Amino acid sequence: MDITANETLDAKGLACPMPIVKTKKAMTDLEPGQVMEVQATDKGSTADLKAWAESTGHQYLGTVEEGDVLKHYVRKASEEEAKEDTKHEDVIDLEELRKKIAGNEDITVLDVREPAEYAFGHIPGAVNIPLGELDNRMDEINQENDLHVVCRTGNRSDLASQKLSEKGFKNVKNVVPGMTKWDGPTEKNR
Repeated sequence: MDITANETLDAKGLACPMPIVKTKKAMTDLEPGQVMEVQATDKGSTADLKAWAESTGHQYLGTVEEGDVLKHYVRKASEEEAKEDTKHEDVIDLEELRKKIAGNEDITVLDVREPAEYAFGHIPGAVNIPLGELDNRMDEINQENDLHVVCRTGNRSDLASQKLSEKGFKNVKNVVPGMTKWDGPTEKNR
C-alpha cells in the first residue's frame, strides 16, 4: 500500500498519552485536508488515535503495520469538520475509587487498556474491554451499575467515557490519573 503523507511524526517508543499529545501538536502545522503519518510502537495507539480523531473531527484513515512499527494516517479536518476538543466532565480520583472498592459498593470498573497491559496488573474484578473493541462489546457492560473507566493515564479512559455517555450510558466516571498511579490492590493474569 503506497500512501503519501504531507508530514511524518515519530512517536516510536512512546506510550499513551504521548502519541496523541505529539499528534495533536503536530496537526496544528498542517493545512486542512493534509495527511499526517504517525509512526508508533505502542499497540494501543491504533485505538487511541482513532478515538481521538473521531472526537476532534479529524479523519482516521487507517493503520499499516511494518514490523513493530504502526503507521497511522490521519487527515486534518477543515474548520467546518473540526470539533472542539472535549473532556468527559464526570471524573473520579484514585482515592475515591479505592474507597468505593474497599466499601464493596456495587460498581463496575472498566479497564480499556490493551490485554497485555491488563495482564500485568489490573484492579481486581475489573472488566477488560480495550478501547478499540468498545463499540462492538458495549453489550457486555452492565448499564445499571456506576461505571468507572480506567486506563494507564486517564486519556484513553476519557475517550471511552465520552463514547459510552454518547451511547446512552449513565453514571460514567473517568478515573484519573489512571493505573500508573494506582497503589491499591492489583491482580495479574498468569
